[in-house]
Amino acid sequence: MRDRVLTWLADNVPAARIDHILRVEQMSVELACHYHLDGEQAARAGLLHDLAKYFKPKVLLQIARDQGIEVDSVLAANPHLLHADASAIVAREHFGIQDEAVLQAIALHTLGRPGMSDLSCVVFLADSLEPGRGDTPELEALRQVSRQDLHKAVWLTCEYSLKLLLDTRRLIHPRMILTRNWAVQAFSEKQQSVRHSIDVLTA
Repeated sequence: MRDRVLTWLADNVPAARIDHILRVEQMSVELACHYHLDGEQAARAGLLHDLAKYFKPKVLLQIARDQGIEVDSVLAANPHLLHADASAIVAREHFGIQDEAVLQAIALHTLGRPGMSDLSCVVFLADSLEPGRGDTPELEALRQVSRQDLHKAVWLTCEYSLKLLLDTRRLIHPRMILTRNWAVQAFSEKQQSVRHSIDVLTA
């Protein structure tokens, strides 16, 4: 199937974006293996995550309407944000992907969602942090955190993206803030659990 996807991408996506997709695929596999997740699922989600990246806004909005996806004011003003959901739909309908974990990872790679799976966290991080995004100290630090704790990395990566949006006066979708808050809480709960375990052991 990978060859079929690459052929489709060559007809629908610029070469530079294909390079990004392949880097996301690779980083998704690396992170998945690091966290003992399914590398094949990660590779598939990474390869398919940007299928609809270059669909025209009208097409993305039509897909959303056809699939019953709620289009709020931010999505209406920035239909590009729908490309993640649309990519999951193309993956299912055009390439026959039935694995819900993979489809969710594709659909959530841009804005995330509270309670998303570790696989979805991996693809979310790979999309934002793959090597082609740059080599600034901030990005390098985020890449290190991505190999230490998934939730902490999602939290900090959301904050990094939010800062960029604020600095450029762009609209922010509420779901990214909800994703950030969820990741902060998930990380804090793990830290509390670790401290409790240490207290029990040393009591």
